[in-house]
Amino acid sequence: MTQELIDLRSSILEGRYDDALLLVDELEGMSKQAILRNIESFLVRMLVHLIKNQLEERLTNSWVASISDSILQIKKLNLKDNKTSHYIKADEWEPFLEEAIEAAIAPASIEVLNGRFNPIQVSERVDRALLILTAQRLLNLTYQHSTKELPAVVNRRLASLSGGQEWYEGRE
Repeated sequence: MTQELIDLRSSILEGRYDDALLLVDELEGMSKQAILRNIESFLVRMLVHLIKNQLEERLTNSWVASISDSILQIKKLNLKDNKTSHYIKADEWEPFLEEAIEAAIAPASIEVLNGRFNPIQVSERVDRALLILTAQRLLNLTYQHSTKELPAVVNRRLASLSGGQEWYEGRE
């Protein structure tokens, strides 16, 4: 990116504005890709814990904290600088989720039931449609609630997952 900024400066100083605009477009694209990669890493983190929840049918404070923080970070990253639009719109999550599920299976296999299942077994056992639906519902909250109220709303939503009521009542 440093070279692009040097080239941009030179293009402006030399009056080559078409070249400068092309470089601005390239820099914008690089910035968006970096943001999307960060969002994807939080999606994978969230999905690892949702996979564990689905297969173990329980919920822990640690999992809730990780899922809640992932949702909060995604909300912050997904909001463009203009504070009115998003990099990923509410109806565009499915391909990102499908890809993130596949990336989350291997790390989840290490943790599900203390590593009892290998990635192939986890992949066979996970209900992808339910996982996407659960994740989509959590992500939809990022469009509906402020950053301040989001953690509490996510926690209430997580209480509806398998084992969530026990977690919510402190019986985990």
